[in-house]
Formats: sequence, structure tokens, C-alpha cells
Amino acid sequence: MMPAHETYDVIVIGAGAGGMTAAAVAAAQGLRVLVIEKTAFVGGTTAWSGGMVWIPANARMKEAGLSDSVADAVQYLSSTVPQLANAGLRAAFLARGPEAIAYLEANTEVRLQPVKACPDCYPERLGATAGGRVLEPVGFDGRRLGEAFERLRPPLPEFTLFGGMMIDPLDVPHLLSVGKSLRSTLRAARLVSAYALQRLRSPRGTSLHLGNALAAQLYASLLARQVEVLFSADVADLSIQGDRVSGVVIRHGSRDRPIAARRGVVLATGGFSHDAVLRKRFFPAAAGFVSATNPSSTGDGLRLAAATGAALNTDATSPAYWVPASLFRRADGSRGVFPHTVTDRAKPGVIAVNAAGRRFVNEALSHHEFAIAMLRHGDGEPDRPFYLICDRRFLWTYGFGRIKPFTRSYRRYVASGELVEAPDIAQLAARICVKPPVLAATIASYNEGAREGRDGEFGRGSTTYQRHLGDAARKPNPCVAPIVGAPLFAMRIYPADLGTAIGMKVDAQARVLRADGAPIAGLYACGNDMGSIMNGNYPAPGISSGPALTFGYIAGRHLAEGSVVTTLEAAKASV
Repeated sequence: MMPAHETYDVIVIGAGAGGMTAAAVAAAQGLRVLVIEKTAFVGGTTAWSGGMVWIPANARMKEAGLSDSVADAVQYLSSTVPQLANAGLRAAFLARGPEAIAYLEANTEVRLQPVKACPDCYPERLGATAGGRVLEPVGFDGRRLGEAFERLRPPLPEFTLFGGMMIDPLDVPHLLSVGKSLRSTLRAARLVSAYALQRLRSPRGTSLHLGNALAAQLYASLLARQVEVLFSADVADLSIQGDRVSGVVIRHGSRDRPIAARRGVVLATGGFSHDAVLRKRFFPAAAGFVSATNPSSTGDGLRLAAATGAALNTDATSPAYWVPASLFRRADGSRGVFPHTVTDRAKPGVIAVNAAGRRFVNEALSHHEFAIAMLRHGDGEPDRPFYLICDRRFLWTYGFGRIKPFTRSYRRYVASGELVEAPDIAQLAARICVKPPVLAATIASYNEGAREGRDGEFGRGSTTYQRHLGDAARKPNPCVAPIVGAPLFAMRIYPADLGTAIGMKVDAQARVLRADGAPIAGLYACGNDMGSIMNGNYPAPGISSGPALTFGYIAGRHLAEGSVVTTLEAAKASV
């Protein structure tokens, strides 16, 4: 399949959240837009994610009765992102983020709602909020996409039930209370019945939530504006006319075809998480090669931009956003990567230990801080082992990695090596190759305080953010409970990235910059192709998607405004 036209106003490379936002905004402004996607699906890593979008002082907060201001957000970021680098971009993000969301909700299919009880990661810092800055997508009916639904990247199967049923986070407590509450049991029965009906017409559930819903909303926006999406297409090069990027060259079989872009090209290919050369160049050795991102994120945008003289933004305290992850094999033989974001590690009754069998981190910190602690204790070795350890009660109540709560038989996970089981501490220690007395002392020390709801070593559960990740029903500390009884379990975890923080330098209009700071005419970047405006810090959930949507919006608007200027100049010249 080749594009319908030889010339477009705007060409967007990459159909993730940032790219689709730029395309939707440019199309809503009346421009002809082509999106080029190297895979067979739209959605990128966003379709697998929680879909959280961090936008301080957004209008939805005020509607929900939550107070916030740009001044408070500036104060909060001054301590959580203390570096001066990219201060101008952060200011642009804070100033235009609420504008971007308001525009998307007024002119596209995007619909977001505030998460009222989702604190910033450092709630004790000045300017932090207890909730509302994080927006999540409203549930979306995939049937609205029609036949195009098959082009939406499916969610990770590990985050669905019954082979394809997505769950609204608000329904999780009901599912966990089946048989205990009549209301919850009836709610769960309605959800399962609706899913069963959906499967009669679709290969998976069509009630979409989380990042899959956000990707679907953006895709529906493209379809509504007749934006052309070219799937399974590679961009071989950018076309240059004078000192301006004027289009792209598409590789189709053995032939290259140039496609012109009157206004410009937007790079949104997802960063370089799966490029071995760039990982080796920028990532710490202890990071290894585990990524929870979409495999198509191979640095395409960075290489295309480099050929035009684009500069990289390497001002980052961390080259990526991190998460602890466990590895496994699916039934089809593919390798699975399960990101341990919020489902287990902060819940009461689990600890993380290093290769020596000792705790090394507060397990309820953000997934970014947790994994950075793994990198710090990895001694520069990518294969340095780390484990999460729990008992049978924990496994049954909260699940463990991809193992869901209330799983009656976990034998296949043990047989595959994904889950390590032992009848006592000594045998568990032997099976994960640590000294039994050390592991026994670690668990005993943790249990001593845990029986009273305390974590004397790391203070787990000491902030509202940490308690938010725990189990509110557990008193007095939602993050702490002793590890008791048998059998015991261990699961190996690895430091994995959730997306790269190093990317192209851009200005406040999302224009890609040269080393001298001058913008490259006709070239824009957003998403993970754009260098992190937070310098690799992780002050809040949704810290990647918030800037991605904002700068995608900024790029789309600037491209459209440029066309207006050009039209006016042409009119004046003709008089």
C-alpha cells in the first residue's frame, strides 16, 4: 500500500500518543496529514500503558473541586527537577498543557478525567498535590472504530482477563470482592456477560480502558478527520530542499518513493529503547537489555534527524525512565516483559532483595526510583540478580507479576522457572543462590517491625504516594505486613526501561534544533523522540504522556499557524 497523494501539508512519522496528537491537531486545523507507521498497528507503547497523563492546573481538576496552580507546579518541579537544563521547555509545558487538553477535548475524540486520589511521587515536597494532576482516559467503545479496530494495538495479554477483557481500574475492587459482596458479585457478572457478548463479534473485548483507550481515542480522531495512515512502511530518509525539511522518502520493496510535506515533518517514532548501539552508548552497563516498550522503538527518528544536523539533548540525570520487570515465556514462545508498576511490590507482605539476600530499597517508591536503586546496587553488571519475595497469602491476595490474584494453581509458573517456590527460608535461599542465614536475618528483621505495621529500615508507607500504592484495607500501614507461613515464593526482577529520556533538542514550538540552537525548518519532534523536559527525573505518574500530548499539540498548532502565515504572505505578494 502506498499513500494516496504525492504531497501533504504535514507528515507524521510514528503513530503513538505524541504522533497521533500532532496529526489530529494539524488535521483539526484544516491541514492534509499523512501518518507513517512502521508496524501494522497504531498506539505504540501507549496502547500497553496505564494511559496516565500528567497535566498540572488542568480544567478537569477545578471541575472536580481540586485546587492547583502553575505556580505550585513550578515550585514542585524546582525540587524534583532541580537542574536548569530545559527550564524553558518545562515552562512551555506548564503554560500550554491545560490548553492542549482543552483543545483536544473540544476538537478531537480525546476524553480525559482526573484521578482524584493519585498523588505526585514526592507528596512531601512543596507544591505537590494529592491528586488531580494525573488525567486518565475515559473508557472507550472499540466498536466505534469499525473495521479499523483491528489496527489498534492490543493491550498486553497479561493485563487482561479471559484472553482479552480489559478492566476499568474502578472495577478492580469489585472483582476482588466477588463472593464477599452481593453488589460486587453482580457488577462482576455484568462485566463478564458484556465481555462474552463482545467476543461473539470481536477477537477481543471492545470495552477499552487505560492506555488502550487513549490510543483508541486518538485513532478515532484521525479517522474522523480522514487522516491517512500508512502502515508497515519504513522511512528511508528525510527530503531536504535548501535548508528546509520538505518531506520523506518511503522505502517500498526495492523502490524509494519521495512524499512531499508543504508545512513540515513530525518525528514521533518512540525513542531508542530497542536499539542495541544507542543503549550501549547511553545506558549504564547494569541496565542490560530489558525494555517494557514496544519493540518498534529502535531510534529511527534520531537517525533521520541526525542526518539533517539535529542535536541530541543529553542533559539527563537518567537516560531513561525505569521500572522493575520480570521475564517469562508466553504460550506462543514469545518473551514477555511484565512491568511491576503498581500491582504488587508496594503491597503489604513482600520485600525486594539483592544478590546478597538483603533488602536494598523502599519497595513502595515509584517504579523509577525502585529500578534506579537496582542499577545502583548492580555493581555495573547487567546480570546481577534481584528478587521479590512473598508468602502464599500474598500470592493469593494480590497476585505476583503476571500471576493474577486468586490463582488456584501456580504449578506452571514454577515449572517454567518464572516463580521459585520453597517450603522454608533456607531452601528458598538455596534456590535463589543466597546465603540462608542472610536471607533468614533479612526476613526476620523486616517481620519484627511489620507485625506492628512499621518498616524501620526504609520507612515504607510513610508518604501518601506510597500508601496510595498499598492496600487501604491493611491497618495500620497499607504497605507493610509480615511474611509468614509456607510455602514461600521468589520472582526474579530486572531493571527495565519504560522509554528513553535522551532525544532531540527542541524549542518551545517543538521544532528540532541544530547544535547552534537554530531550528531546522520544517522538522518537529515529540514523544520519546524529543529529549525529556524533566531531564530523566520522574516527579509524577504520566510524566511521559503529559509532555507527549502537549508538545504533539504544540507541533500541530505551529504547523497550522505557519500555513496561515504563508497564505497571508502569498496574498500580499499578489496585490
